[in-house]
Formats: sequence, structure tokens, C-alpha cells
Amino acid sequence: MSDNAVVSFRGVTKRFGSYTAVDDLSFDVRPGRIVGLLGRNGAGKTTSLRILLGLAAPTAGSATVFGHRYADLPGATHRIGVSMDGMAPVPGTSGRRGIAIWAKTLGLPAARVDEVLERVGLADKADSPVKGYSTGMRQRLSLAVALLADPELLVLDEPANGLDPDGIAWLRHMLRSLADEGRTVLVSSHLLAEVEQTVDDVVIMQQTLRYAGPLSELTSNGADRLEDRFFALAGAGKGGGPDA
Repeated sequence: MSDNAVVSFRGVTKRFGSYTAVDDLSFDVRPGRIVGLLGRNGAGKTTSLRILLGLAAPTAGSATVFGHRYADLPGATHRIGVSMDGMAPVPGTSGRRGIAIWAKTLGLPAARVDEVLERVGLADKADSPVKGYSTGMRQRLSLAVALLADPELLVLDEPANGLDPDGIAWLRHMLRSLADEGRTVLVSSHLLAEVEQTVDDVVIMQQTLRYAGPLSELTSNGADRLEDRFFALAGAGKGGGPDA
């Protein structure tokens, strides 16, 4: 496996008028790792991911995947699987039909639909209308879409939102199995205790970078809690904890 960075941020800054959402952000994501992107609500996590995926333009700096800007990467939609807020299910469809539409759009065989539905645990609900899905089921459906093309990199924005404790445990094992298959996973989350059980590396940001590196180094091999180290680096927020 190549040691080259799968994801690279270099001096990324994003301003909206006089407001700076992301300020001089630089970090790398190495292959085969699960990387947790952590920060409060408004810290710039989603903005950073949108810049990475070509959905927003940086004011300064660059973000690349596999050495290219997303828009310039050959086969980007097959190499990168994405689950983000705003990627709503296809209206008026069942889970299976919605996934089938995505598969056709990506030029994938119909057999792939049942494979991903089985993998995310929705096979028994595949023919039910999506409008009746719980939030957790919709999260699983979004992950199924991200997995359709058998991608090398997964970019997941708050994938544990709406999952019950069993679902969160399932997600943890799912992400580890994906990394064990050689994939790279970049996941944003506000569930610090869960992140601590899941990721290999941590990126903490609060507009700018506060830490990027192995979880083991940040927590002194488990001697310190991730939550304590997060607050030490990001500062205490309103209510004493991160909002998202």
C-alpha cells in the first residue's frame, strides 16, 4: 500500500464575507486509516469536507484526494464514497429502488444493490417506502449509497446521528471492517467516547487546526481520555461540551 496521503489539506481557508469558517487548515489522511474529524458545531468540519469534495471553493489553499482536486480526479465518483447531510433519499421510492437509481447513475450492475443493502443491514426493509424509515435507517441507506461503487475512500459526515446504541456498535464494527479491507475512512463526529473506540487518527479543529495525528499519541496510549484532550486543545465551550 502506498504511503502517499489519500487526503491532503494545505493552508485551506474559507471566508464568508467577514466571517472565517476555516483558517489555514493543513493535515494529511494516510491510507488504510480511520480518521476522526472533530470539532464543535461551527468549527468548520462540514465546510472542510465540502471543499475537499469540490462542493465549495476555498478562499485560499487547496484540498486534494489521491493527489488531485476532486474535480480533476479520474473516476472520482467510483473511488470516493460520500455520506453527507443533504444527500436525501430519492423521494417516493423504496430503499431498494432508491439505491438502484444511484447504481444506474454510477453505471454499476444491478446486483450491487442487494449487496450493499445486505451489508448495511437493510435487506429486510429494502422494499419499504423510505418515507417510513427512521433516522437511523436513513443513515444506513446513505452509507449503502456511499459503498455502492466499492470505493477506496469513504467520507462520512456525522454517520452515527440517529443511530441507537446497537446501531452505533454496528457502525463501529462496519468502519473497522472497511479499514481492514484496505479502505480509508474520514469521518466527522461529535460523539467523542465513540470516536475513541473507533478511529486510528484524530484531527481536531476549531476553525484552524488544533491537533492532527494518532489517537494513541493524543491520549498517551489511553492514559488520558479523548474528551479531556479535546477540551484542552479546543477550549471549553458553552455548556462545557461540544455542540456537534
